[in-house]
Amino acid sequence: MKKIVLLGFILLSFTMDSFSLPVFNFLNDVSNARAAGLGGTYLCVENDLQAVFFNPASLATVEKNDFSFTFFKQALDINSGNVSYLLPYQWEDGKISVNAIYTNYGSFNYIDKYGVESGSFSANDLAFSANYSNILDSNFFYGVGIKYIFSNIEKYSSSAIAFDFGLLYKLSDNRTNIGMSILNAGFQLSSYDGAVEGVPLDVRIGFNHHLKGLPLLFNASFNHLSDKTNSFGDKFKSFSIGGEIYFGKYVQARIGFDNHIRSILTNNIDKGLSGFSLGAGINANTFNFDYAMSIFSNSLTLHRFTLMLNI
Repeated sequence: MKKIVLLGFILLSFTMDSFSLPVFNFLNDVSNARAAGLGGTYLCVENDLQAVFFNPASLATVEKNDFSFTFFKQALDINSGNVSYLLPYQWEDGKISVNAIYTNYGSFNYIDKYGVESGSFSANDLAFSANYSNILDSNFFYGVGIKYIFSNIEKYSSSAIAFDFGLLYKLSDNRTNIGMSILNAGFQLSSYDGAVEGVPLDVRIGFNHHLKGLPLLFNASFNHLSDKTNSFGDKFKSFSIGGEIYFGKYVQARIGFDNHIRSILTNNIDKGLSGFSLGAGINANTFNFDYAMSIFSNSLTLHRFTLMLNI
């Protein structure tokens, strides 16, 4: 298994210049509230079940809260979310989780050329996945995942299969983690109109660090490294940073910045606070609750809520 994982990383590294169309672009929106509050830099976070969406290697570090649910209110009637469950048994001392991601785009009316309504239809995106994570070596973890992806609108649909790979290394200072992940490496099984489209491959590298003498966890990562760019240096413009400060044992506050949002989704004239995010969390003995607001533009701020439980 360990040799297969390392071989997978070597082979998939050659796909970093690939280009994919956005039929399954909802996979890029997967995020829990804590991650959103940190600007989406979540590659090296430990002991958080929903970190598996960013780096499946993090699953091996989960010690509590074996169930999590996130609700994400988007614009108009669009709602998204994800669910994760840590299975109560292990395989070869490794941990296994099952997960689901969804986006519902609301209801649409059938209207003919005369403006007469005749019923309605819906559109949805779904992905079901399973992840496995274990120790590769001392303080070195790996994770793999497989997901089935489905998208439909009215009577039309498309499906795909994809794989995730992740590595997480904890330095000997016990305050610094380094990680890498390759997400959504896959292919389409069926298409809407016969034209084959890609799955949105995402390659990420990053680190986090607990500051000495200060209750702050600093996170940073480069994201979307597989996207097509005009130059190699442009790949590193898609970065995110975030800080989490602890107020005692149970309360955290977060701030983050995602340069990808700021550079892609807003114009150069009126950027405002686009790309910035804020969040807060409460950690109790039996549950965690997190909230985050992400600023996409002066007129669009999105909110996420995450609940994690021991069941």
